[in-house]
Amino acid sequence: MRIAVGSDHRGIQVKSKITELLGRLGHDVTDAGVHESNPVDYPDIAVKVANLVSRKEIDRGILICGTGLGMCIAANKIPGVRAAPCHDDLTAEMSRRHNDLNVLCLSSDILGEKLIDRMVEIWLTTEFEGGRHGRRVDKISKLEEGR
Repeated sequence: MRIAVGSDHRGIQVKSKITELLGRLGHDVTDAGVHESNPVDYPDIAVKVANLVSRKEIDRGILICGTGLGMCIAANKIPGVRAAPCHDDLTAEMSRRHNDLNVLCLSSDILGEKLIDRMVEIWLTTEFEGGRHGRRVDKISKLEEGR
């Protein structure tokens, strides 16, 4: 799977560990920054990853900031992106199973390394159920189109 990973300055260490994990799992990883601990504005990174997802240049994205919330808000402004912050195994699984989430947002400040690794693996391996959930995701797409 092609996956882009991006973080603000607060998420650099988590991004590095996730990038290593994805590589070990055999995924094609794009590092969308940042690479230094100087303060940056999280919307700049979120839009990089979200645009890659929207243009289908990658399959999924992972964004990391202090809480995961700011990245989520910014990423969801891009058409075709379904981003949400996940904080445990259940939210990681259901975000895929029922919402076809294509951008996972994570907190660098709240979540531990083992939990993040487990959540990323669950998120990557859980398939979208479709059916009634597909109908709902289609309605979200129509909202983006202004219908």
